[in-house]
Amino acid sequence: MLLELKGIQKRFGGVVALREGSLAVDRGEVHLLLGENGAGKSTLMKIVAGMLVRDGGEMLWQGRAAAFAQPAEAAVNGIAMVHQESLLAPHLSVAENIFLGREERRPLGWVNRRRMREQAARLIEEHGFPLQAEWRVERLTPAGKQLVEICRAVQHGSSLLIFDEPTSSLSEAESQEVFRIVRRLRERHMGVIYITHRLEELRAIGERVTILRDGNTVHSGALSGLTTERIIQYMVGREVTAIYERTPLAPGEELLRVEKLTRRPLLDGISFSLRAGEIVGLAGLVGAGRTELCRALFGIDPIQAGRVWVCGREVRIRHPREGVRAGLALIPEDRQRNGLAAGLPVSYNLTLASLKTVSWLGFINRRLEREQTSEYIDKLRIRAESGRQLAVRLSGGNQQKVVIAKWLFGQARVFLFDEPTRGIDVGAKVEVFQLMDELAGSGAAILMVSSELPELLQVADRILVMRQGRITGELPGRTTPEEIMRYAALDKQSGAGGEKPE
Repeated sequence: MLLELKGIQKRFGGVVALREGSLAVDRGEVHLLLGENGAGKSTLMKIVAGMLVRDGGEMLWQGRAAAFAQPAEAAVNGIAMVHQESLLAPHLSVAENIFLGREERRPLGWVNRRRMREQAARLIEEHGFPLQAEWRVERLTPAGKQLVEICRAVQHGSSLLIFDEPTSSLSEAESQEVFRIVRRLRERHMGVIYITHRLEELRAIGERVTILRDGNTVHSGALSGLTTERIIQYMVGREVTAIYERTPLAPGEELLRVEKLTRRPLLDGISFSLRAGEIVGLAGLVGAGRTELCRALFGIDPIQAGRVWVCGREVRIRHPREGVRAGLALIPEDRQRNGLAAGLPVSYNLTLASLKTVSWLGFINRRLEREQTSEYIDKLRIRAESGRQLAVRLSGGNQQKVVIAKWLFGQARVFLFDEPTRGIDVGAKVEVFQLMDELAGSGAAILMVSSELPELLQVADRILVMRQGRITGELPGRTTPEEIMRYAALDKQSGAGGEKPE
């Protein structure tokens, strides 16, 4: 075996991240690693990649006992990891990132940039990647950045490549490109460990699977003998027959009305409304303008024209502070970068948008803050040691709950959820949908952006479809994926609730 892990253990203070993590992967194999958020997948792989030191258990690398104290040591031995969030240097070129830490040098010690560009160009051409060696990394798409990380791993002579949620922020076409790359790496007899929450992509990419639950390996074996329902049962410890089923509520008062909102070239004449008790889905292909619409409504990006009413009152939102005061809440797609202060405790994050509620004369009442935090941790079932735990130490699903709790504490009425289940597991998805259902039941209105059509079909009361910055159709929640895609791919645009394509 290329890599064997036996009974790996890891603790963070009083939290047990891994109790008994075990798996084995050989050359030329794509090994799938599954589990809920917090099950220990990333912790296990960070131990393999030298980012963490294990507390117990045994690791065999190419048949010999091994323990890597830092990523550079793991890299020298042939192990590389492509992270969900890019760890590249954005201000450097593609070639400079590929050779970062192992730069080609001239006899006097100067970096040989021309030779690095030439070697990077040959590597890119060999793999058929849509990249240029001189491109600046900060201008690349998420998929492009992952390709650069793959190039770096291959250039460094890696034998094992670990992918941590590589397709969580990619379009369908970009995901297919990642699958093609993984298959090519397998043909070159590299070992691949592939972490994913997207159960629909398993059989297109892997042969064997290991499933973790609560820090333990609960199953390891061939994928061919497992149904999707059985995989979910291993992951969550119970049978899950559907993502979520909710009973639609009778719509109440109009909480949000948008008329001809425009921010060219991204948004053009957007009109729609949300009513209390509604969950309205927002569908569309990548680049349709869904995230841009949420940002404009919340005041992050200025709008050029159009009118907005919140709770019956016309508002001009030119800054997020004004969005908060108007009663809007934004749960962004990238929660770690835009939704959380990841390096601060849960309690600070929860009260950050509503400091006046827990302060007097400019001084924060820490006792009141702790009490409020404890209440919301229990209410939303956030798995945290206490409010003092750093947000960065939580799993993705629990981080999402903290972002939602922040706006619940701020008593928002209109919630803009941008890809709320990105990068979280099946069990956490159900909990997020339960929270959204409870919000709607309490009289809030929700606009939910999602690229996962099955989720929209099971959760949304109505579905708005966008294409190229315009709303091309409005459909009932119990429609079909095919009908949604007909509107998402229209060549000619119509207004909100427009006519069906002929």
